[in-house]
Amino acid sequence: MLTSIKSFFSNELFNTEKGSTADSSEHQLQLACAALLIEVAVIDQEFDTRELQALITILQTKFNLSAEECETLRTLAQSESEDSTSMYQFTQLVNSACSPEQKFELIKGMWTIAYADGDLDKYEEYIVRKVSELIYVSHSEFIRAKLAARP
Repeated sequence: MLTSIKSFFSNELFNTEKGSTADSSEHQLQLACAALLIEVAVIDQEFDTRELQALITILQTKFNLSAEECETLRTLAQSESEDSTSMYQFTQLVNSACSPEQKFELIKGMWTIAYADGDLDKYEEYIVRKVSELIYVSHSEFIRAKLAARP
């Protein structure tokens, strides 16, 4: 699976040179962030169209992707999320590659998706809190992100 993802990123999505470590790391980070965002959308067993639109908007804004690239990233991230047994692989990558501000923006994006369907489910709140703890976002920043994303 990892080989197909790397191949896809290098050949189709971004047309980068093969073997570029910086590009590969950036693509892995994009996939990890997208997978964590998808976790919020699917945790309540309903992937609402409003949540999907919020996800697409966040990915396009955060990573400056076209609609087609965004849809492909979403599909890959959803597959990766479904195949994953834990969030560790995603949160570990975020911890090693993201600044505190980028982590805040990720948590804010997760809250945005949680609020998108108009119903903040207890499982959505749980997953945002759990990721926040795993990527070492302080409680005050967790609350600030929640308030910033609240409609």
